[in-house]
This record gives sequence, C-alpha cells and structure tokens, in this order.
Amino acid sequence: MGNHDIAVVNYTARTWKKNKPLPSTYDKKGRKAAATVFTVGTDSALPALDRAVNGQPVGSRILVIAPPNAAYGKSGNPGIGVSPTDTVVFVVDIVDAVNDTATVKGTQHAAPGDLPSSQVRSGTVSINVPDADPPRRLTSRRLINGSGPVVRAGQTTVLRRAGAVWATNRGKDGAELFDASWNDGPAPVVIGRGNLIKGLDQAVVGAKVGSRLLIVVPPGSGYGGQEQKGIPAHSTLIFVVDVLAAI
Repeated sequence: MGNHDIAVVNYTARTWKKNKPLPSTYDKKGRKAAATVFTVGTDSALPALDRAVNGQPVGSRILVIAPPNAAYGKSGNPGIGVSPTDTVVFVVDIVDAVNDTATVKGTQHAAPGDLPSSQVRSGTVSINVPDADPPRRLTSRRLINGSGPVVRAGQTTVLRRAGAVWATNRGKDGAELFDASWNDGPAPVVIGRGNLIKGLDQAVVGAKVGSRLLIVVPPGSGYGGQEQKGIPAHSTLIFVVDVLAAI
C-alpha cells in the first residue's frame, strides 16, 4: 500500500503512561465496529496511522508507539483524555485497501441514445454529450452492473468520479470535465449525509459495489441557482461514477 491508496483499518489505542484506553474501532467485546477509511499520504489521518500502513500489505497487524507529534500533537486531545505530552500505543489491523488506480471491472453497456456516452480507457474517462435537451429528472443508468453489496446511507463509500456540464458541452465530443477526481484517484466519502450534492447521494445509495453509473443531475438536485467554479448557475450535470467500496 502506498501514497494515494485508500486504507481501511481497525485499531485499538492506549496512552503509554497511564495505560488509559482510547476510542477505537472495536467495541468493548473486541468485535469490529466502524472501520477507519482514509487516503494514505495526504494528512487525512493521524500521522501514526498514516505512517503505519504505508508500504504494508492488507492483512498486516502493526504495533505503533507514537510520540505526541505523531499522535494528537502539541495540544493533545482533552476530549478523550490525551495530554500534549502523551505517547500513544496503537495496534492497527489493515483489513482492506483500494488501489489509487482502481476502476470497476466488467463489460460496459451503452446508455440510451438520448443520454451522454462515456468511455474509460487506460485509467482516463471521456464523456460525450448529445445535441439534445437534458432530462428534467434525476436519471441514473448502470453502465457496468456491480455484484457487491448494496450501498446504504451512512456508509463510507470509495468512489471514482468524473463530471461535466450538459449545456456547455452539448453536441460536443470529449466534454470538458469540471470534476477531476477521476484523474486524482478514488476518494472516501460518507454517502447519503449531504457530503455530496443531492443527486449523487440519491443515485449512489442503493447501487451495488462494483457498479459504474451514468448519472444526470438536474439543477434542483445539483447546485441550483448557485454558480460554482466552472459550473454556471442552473446547470444540469453529468457524472460517471465507479462505486469501488462501501464500508
């Protein structure tokens, strides 16, 4: 596992000096609870966890002794009883990972002719917008049928996505993409909780892991009358989304 891969880990933690138990991803009976999901090498997790998993394979169990600067920093974490001088001991289990180049597998189906088409080749994605008016309602089509579990609201999902504006790319081959996360790599997000625009939340919840989705989002389920960088107000949006994992 390396930088920009997605790590899925469980861990327990205690302070070194007082052996005080800290919040973990296991309940009091040692059963797995909600795993921690983060992008390796991007400062999105505690330094101790980030450094522990980098370069290690899935299935590893790692003992980590973290001085303050690798754990909760100079301010500590008073809310869980960690002082600025506390060394913290972690036991970290790497339970899964998503490679930064991952895309879903399978044969891609064509979308109906009145919807945009897309191609994924060598890790890049293209979207072609027809010379037609967009649908007025949220529209989602499975381009690749996943066979994994159904995504539930509140889960952390790992998505790879690309987005384009319908109007400014209408009738053009090779739409200009405003959402570059497909090229940047997959990213974890808690789905169905308003972390994405309404249309994406609604379309991904209920999809199966391993699916590739073509999603057309009308303005009311997107950014509405608010202009965004590269997105005019009242825009219909097009997304191609790979649902890589749901934890």
